[in-house]
Amino acid sequence: MFFRAFFDENLAQMSYLVGCERTGEAIVIDPARCIDPYLKIAKKKGFKIIATAETHIHADFLSGSRELAKNSNATVYVSDEGGESWKYHQVEGVNYMLLKDNITFKIGLVEFQVMHTPGHTPESISFILRDTGTASSQPMGVFTGDFIFVGEIGRPDLLEKSAGLAGSAESGARQMFQSLQRFKELPDFMQVWPAHGAGSACGKSLGAVPMSTVGYEKLSNWALKEDNKENFVKTLLTGQPTPPNYFAMMKKLNKIGPPLVNEAEIEKLESPDELMKYGSNTVLLDTRRPGEFANAHLAGAINIPFNQSFTNWAGELISYDQDIVLIVAQEYAKKIKESLSSIGLDRVVSSIEPALTLLDQERIESYEEVDVQKLRDLLDDEHYHLIDVRNQSEWDEGRIEGADLKTLSSLLDLLDDLPEGKTYLVQCHSGARSAIAASLMQANGYKDVKNVKGGYLAWMKEKFPVKS
Repeated sequence: MFFRAFFDENLAQMSYLVGCERTGEAIVIDPARCIDPYLKIAKKKGFKIIATAETHIHADFLSGSRELAKNSNATVYVSDEGGESWKYHQVEGVNYMLLKDNITFKIGLVEFQVMHTPGHTPESISFILRDTGTASSQPMGVFTGDFIFVGEIGRPDLLEKSAGLAGSAESGARQMFQSLQRFKELPDFMQVWPAHGAGSACGKSLGAVPMSTVGYEKLSNWALKEDNKENFVKTLLTGQPTPPNYFAMMKKLNKIGPPLVNEAEIEKLESPDELMKYGSNTVLLDTRRPGEFANAHLAGAINIPFNQSFTNWAGELISYDQDIVLIVAQEYAKKIKESLSSIGLDRVVSSIEPALTLLDQERIESYEEVDVQKLRDLLDDEHYHLIDVRNQSEWDEGRIEGADLKTLSSLLDLLDDLPEGKTYLVQCHSGARSAIAASLMQANGYKDVKNVKGGYLAWMKEKFPVKS
């Protein structure tokens, strides 16, 4: 048997390719939308990808199952559990098999047994793997999707918070408790292969280790040690962060079927004058580092640096009905387009080099960055207004006196609530999110804005007073 794990750092997403070396056949579990890594490994190792399987309808990335079905004529294995509301429609037009609890299927000599594990979602299933080509009949491991993570379990509140299904959070938590009892019956030696690692918004505090064992999770995972159902439900539902805005769209697209990836080349603009052809429904997305953007940028552009948080913030701040023009060095344009595509932001219409945009001197803007020492002096001046763009949970733990909470994910909707005629000081935990916020404010007409370098972290290091 051949086994290979794939990790997308931008989404903290895990997927897996499992192959039977006897027959040369392979399957991909929970594939990402960009299927090139799977095709590359399959070709290198001499496998034909004949199938793909999904543990549930994902909320945080677009599935690559339809891409693999188109490219490799792969059969798509998906859940038939959870009731009528959770039927997959994305399988229409491709070869597929619907899976119920305890059904088994094989890829060559590798066997997969379905275990219905509702809680994160009603249709969630796990796959128990056995290599029947060996002398042992014991299961090797289990693909748990968003059911069991390393040190954590999947959150049951996404359907209520992202899809508006009232009451589904508590019912999901109770289903999760029952699913865990079944999980505890698995042999301790079995490996656990989850769909996410640290950094994912699909759980509260996921571990950074990529995989675990059933036995280790029984010893270390809080959810498997809690035997009181009511305590379990309360603990699981308490402190779950607000899900990203784009999760609702991911649920919808993964249920009905994502469109196939547009492979067309990105138009390369040669002059800032060419940007004039785009209307108000176009976002100018500058992906440079915050310091470069602060020094000089094209008026109207927003800044989301191309780093590990890029995909999440793009999904949070860009609408799915907007065209996107990338302001980016040409060598990164294709990679950035792939990152946006991973969450369905497919309307990238063109790209332009940052240096070219800076030739239009009449449309160049900048914003100042101030340190926390300067911030402390400015707070006593009525002409300044401090905006904290951290999350509610961070705010609750401590804040700078006089700050106005406007979380970054909701900032655009709250701009009209800001007092007029002020210079706006924008602050987050470290200065990264506030830099994005400063760009959003300038792009939306709030020109007199300054970013606080180092943010709340730097404020705390100076031992300046905080309010809790």
